[in-house]
Amino acid sequence: MFIQTESTPNPATLKFLPGQTVLEAGTADFPSADTAGKSPLATRIFAVDGVTGVFLGNDFVTVTKRDSVDWDHIKPAILGAVMEHYQSGQPVMSGDGAVASGHADHDGEDAEIVSQIKELLDSRVRPAVAQDGGDITFHGFERGVVYLHMQGACAGCPSSTLTLKMGIENLLRHYIPEVTEVRPVVA
Repeated sequence: MFIQTESTPNPATLKFLPGQTVLEAGTADFPSADTAGKSPLATRIFAVDGVTGVFLGNDFVTVTKRDSVDWDHIKPAILGAVMEHYQSGQPVMSGDGAVASGHADHDGEDAEIVSQIKELLDSRVRPAVAQDGGDITFHGFERGVVYLHMQGACAGCPSSTLTLKMGIENLLRHYIPEVTEVRPVVA
């Protein structure tokens, strides 16, 4: 097994590509070791000293480290943990590790606008942030404001505010005049 790595816009986060499917559908975000219980893969990665976050996508694993730790010191251990996991035959998610699709339901008078927002997020935004090792989830639309949550490499990234304001907000405002602003949601 050959695992490739890619840097992300977030210097504290590295993207690991195991060359096979990680999650069949959706994503899974583990912002701390305490939340990784339903993922044997994430649990193994958190066993590496210095790891502070694990994010699972379709074909990648994004790992976030403490600022005081150098990638040169922990990258080999993370590669080993990922390789061990795939050689063990264990599932990536155990039990009913259902993975959220990243969309809150919304009905009422704004249902059509919310549907358009979700479509643009799925077709234009999510593939772009996945390239950087992250994901974005829709949390709501109220009085012209879209609430989104950044995950994986995008969470805590120095350029995430710029991505939200200049990229996503401009895109949504261009296609959906009812959108006036995009705001981050911190989980």
